[in-house]
Amino acid sequence: MKRFSIIAAGGLLLALAACGSNPTERAATGGIGGAVIAGPAGAVVGGTVGAATAD
Repeated sequence: MKRFSIIAAGGLLLALAACGSNPTERAATGGIGGAVIAGPAGAVVGGTVGAATAD
């Protein structure tokens, strides 16, 4: 069950990181999503993934 939760949280993080029309907005939404899911470390990962999902 814990493994499923981690996978689901990771999927949610990636989906939220793709929100926004430019890399700055994607980094911001990814950081917020990551912070909600995994705290400060998640914010860093979410912001990085959001910035990396440029068009």
